[in-house]
Amino acid sequence: MTAVLDTRAADPSVGRAGHAELRAAATRVLLANWTGTGTVPSRSLYPHQWSWDSAFIAIGLRHLSPRRAQQELEWLLGAQWADGRVPHIVFNPAVPDGRYFPGPGFWRSSAAGLGHGAPSGLETSGIVQPPVHALAAWLVHRADPRQSARRGFLRRIEPRLAAWHAYLAAHRDLGGHGLAAVLHPWEPGFDNSPCWDVPLARVEPDAPDSYRRADLEHGAAADRPTDRDYGRYVRLARDYRDHGYDDGAPHAFRVEDPGFNALLICSEHALAALQEEIGADPRPARERARRLTAALVERLWDAERALFLPRDLSDGRLLPVAAVTGLLPLAVPGLPRAQRDALLATAAGPRFRLGRAHLVPSYDLSAPDVEPARYWRGPGWFNTAWVVHRGLRSAGAAEQAERLRAGVLADAAASGFAEYVDPFTGRGHGIRDFAWTAALALDLLVAPAEEEL
Repeated sequence: MTAVLDTRAADPSVGRAGHAELRAAATRVLLANWTGTGTVPSRSLYPHQWSWDSAFIAIGLRHLSPRRAQQELEWLLGAQWADGRVPHIVFNPAVPDGRYFPGPGFWRSSAAGLGHGAPSGLETSGIVQPPVHALAAWLVHRADPRQSARRGFLRRIEPRLAAWHAYLAAHRDLGGHGLAAVLHPWEPGFDNSPCWDVPLARVEPDAPDSYRRADLEHGAAADRPTDRDYGRYVRLARDYRDHGYDDGAPHAFRVEDPGFNALLICSEHALAALQEEIGADPRPARERARRLTAALVERLWDAERALFLPRDLSDGRLLPVAAVTGLLPLAVPGLPRAQRDALLATAAGPRFRLGRAHLVPSYDLSAPDVEPARYWRGPGWFNTAWVVHRGLRSAGAAEQAERLRAGVLADAAASGFAEYVDPFTGRGHGIRDFAWTAALALDLLVAPAEEEL
């Protein structure tokens, strides 16, 4: 099912009729992707439950059914490993293994992850994705606090969220400075971003004939990561699996990513808020948020580029690539004013052209190697636009926030809820009827302005 909308009607300036049409279309997408326990990103390319997808989906679902949004997060966190990690994919056993690669037969979590407490009756991947879940849980609770309290939603989910954050603090501080490190380009979510070109160049790809890329059956090769990069992703995942998913094992890819850590800080604040709500002690989460923010600024801020940059832990150097991951700290509560104001200027400048480009480009638009249609090497994505919009609002940049919000709604409608769009033309690419696109458009359509933490 592809939503076809009149883009003029979807423009918020048109009024309530366009809003109603957009809401109805987004609702149809979310209902079509619901499996009974969770929501798949799409019925074609992504037929399982993805971690940060479900967090963003729950943020939109709360406007349709707070209870279903709670179930979305509960089902995902039900696959949590005993060491606290939340895996980036929870596999649906009814889906044949060959429908998606790498599938459960590749990850073999229940066997390879046994030493770290992988679930025995459920197959998952072994890597993680950005920790948006506590923020999502808090927003879901606030959509209907009475119903949430009746179900004991926060009390049941808080121990899992606390364990997830504890895992990142205990097992992923590989640089020793307090920030969480990622071990695979899929973990920060920006799969083939130019940010990873240097650390990935050290990885010998798996042979192309050792696996089959299911993604190319659903999308144009020109829009997807190259075969060489994909071979490197497979090698990194295979090595991690063969080391029993041990974070302390040797890893060819070890990076402190600003977007991953910015979302962790946002979720630490949310965890503190929900702990206070249920009478638990919020002080440890608040203290972790404070320390993480200080480490983020100290370790990843580049004053010359006026942007946060990833740090390659293999040689200790910042990776000098202007990508959307460096803008996501705008959403961090309490980000120092110097960094906040500099990020606002960078976002509006020639690299990202906020307010002139479609959504928020994933990579520097002034770079000679920008690829506006290839996955995270230029296109604008709806989830990162949502995070930047949140940051603009918290920074008091109301006009810029409203312009971005209007653009998200218009692009979601015009593209048929595409996975991502060309930042120059707004043309949709990737999968249509993409769940988080529909969910976040719905959230920006109806969420009240006073929802800030």
